[in-house]
Amino acid sequence: MAKKKLRSQEWYGRTGKDGFIYRSWMKNQGLPHHLFEGEKPVIGICNTWSEFTPCNAHFRELAESIKQGIWEAGGFPLEFPVMSLGECSIKPTAMLFRNLASMDVEESIRANPMDGVILMCGCDKTTPSLVMGAASVDLPTLVVSGGPMLVGRFKGKKIGTSDVWRFAEEYKLGKLSQEEFIEAEAAMSRSRGHCAPMGTASTMAAMVEALGLAMPDNATIPAADSRRKVLAHMAGMRIVEMVKEDLKMSQILTRKAFENSIMVNAALGGSTNFILHLTAIARRIGVDLDLTDFDHFSSKVPLIANVQPSGDHWVEDLFYAGGLPAVMREIQSKLHTDCITVNGKTLGENIEKAECYDRELIGTLEKPIKPDSGIAVLKGNLCPNGAVIKPSAASPHLLTHTGKAVVFEDIDDYKAKIDDPDLEVDENSVLVMKNVGPKGYPGMPEVGNMGLPAKLLQKGIKDMVRISDGRMSGTGYGTVVLHVSPESAIGGPLALVQNGDMIQLDVPNRSLNLLISDEEMEKRKNAFQPTQLPYERGYVNLFLHQVNQAHDGVDFDFLQGSSGSEVKRDSH
Repeated sequence: MAKKKLRSQEWYGRTGKDGFIYRSWMKNQGLPHHLFEGEKPVIGICNTWSEFTPCNAHFRELAESIKQGIWEAGGFPLEFPVMSLGECSIKPTAMLFRNLASMDVEESIRANPMDGVILMCGCDKTTPSLVMGAASVDLPTLVVSGGPMLVGRFKGKKIGTSDVWRFAEEYKLGKLSQEEFIEAEAAMSRSRGHCAPMGTASTMAAMVEALGLAMPDNATIPAADSRRKVLAHMAGMRIVEMVKEDLKMSQILTRKAFENSIMVNAALGGSTNFILHLTAIARRIGVDLDLTDFDHFSSKVPLIANVQPSGDHWVEDLFYAGGLPAVMREIQSKLHTDCITVNGKTLGENIEKAECYDRELIGTLEKPIKPDSGIAVLKGNLCPNGAVIKPSAASPHLLTHTGKAVVFEDIDDYKAKIDDPDLEVDENSVLVMKNVGPKGYPGMPEVGNMGLPAKLLQKGIKDMVRISDGRMSGTGYGTVVLHVSPESAIGGPLALVQNGDMIQLDVPNRSLNLLISDEEMEKRKNAFQPTQLPYERGYVNLFLHQVNQAHDGVDFDFLQGSSGSEVKRDSH
């Protein structure tokens, strides 16, 4: 059987002028000629290192471990940068630029002479953007995540990102001084890595492992643990073998793999942002996935991992208890264990020897941490295309609730009014924020878990029903309804809610309704005037014109599907 020609040889294997140009300038880096002769697969290392993205700030070092593995396995590593999205720094929201970063990744992979690629992911949006872009090219691809930071320590207690919301409330009430607030900042972020709870970053790392795109234990090894470098080294070795086997993303990202990922997310109590990102990835690879799938497959699995914000502990602790393989083994009767993964083994083979070392951290199907987990998808006249809530992070007594709406027209209106002592609000009210959806903000920011009014915090109220067309951090918690679709900025029913309207939330029956007559709803629709957003140029203008709604993954309509890896024309 003839050996398949490497894709990189379409560049480096050319004779005459074309080959000269493709090779010569590469040699100014001290690369010998034999590297270009076609025996060594060229492996692109897609690195989202940036000092503006602190979760990924250790990636230059981690990339060296990947390179060592690639060299050892007989490959030729070449590192390249792409846009890096730092959740804690980028304004107005990193989500605005997820699709832009995915375009950068897609075109960088397609346009360059690589045979396979390793995606270096960490902070929230770096994982979906890299996977989305790579999926539209479909080369052999393997994901290496950066790992969670070590658990913080403050005043004798473990802390992590979920505590930010608690600290903010205590600061508002005067229970924490400014000096203590600053002390907590350093105490929480004490090592390299992304957020310590099962926030969006760790949810995304678990997502790629459950999909089969990452090596076992990728999701939970702490960033500061030397075993993270070992995993990176082994991933570098494995990607060379994947190229030889021609094991592409499309062979791994099957419908069954997506179903597995949804069930694993439920077992972890993962971020609601998971829905948007997994949907976008599915649309890129050509798998039919919609909101009903998330509710259906989530409902099969209780909360297995006792990790914040749905539980009590941290991702670092979860690793010591057995990691994601141990969690998956507990729900293996629900999973499609025959799915192939990047290491060439099936999911079942990867988890068959996994052990749990701490039953306080990892429950079982018979004795779960909580009976309700995953993500509930709501429908009703307030969200015809759907809305989502995470029951495991909500207050049980509020999952069935009817209350009067307290409406904020946008984020600025919320900030101006929320702590006004004259605000007409009580613990039974329903806080409603409009115009924070994909187009309304724009970019769909993580403001859905609105802070409670100061006068209610002073009464000891810890949770209220909150509804918006925005998102919330995966580290957030509370009875928070998110991703209301269609959004208010384009005239969705959320735009029509008025102060004093009664809203009925019924999570057990998966419904969310505005309790007004059809006639009144129609009257308000006819009177609606869309907000004129002041964006007339550049990327944001493109975003506003091309972005899909939340139930479709907030991707650009023209990016769904694949353009493949072939490039037919030369540059000279």
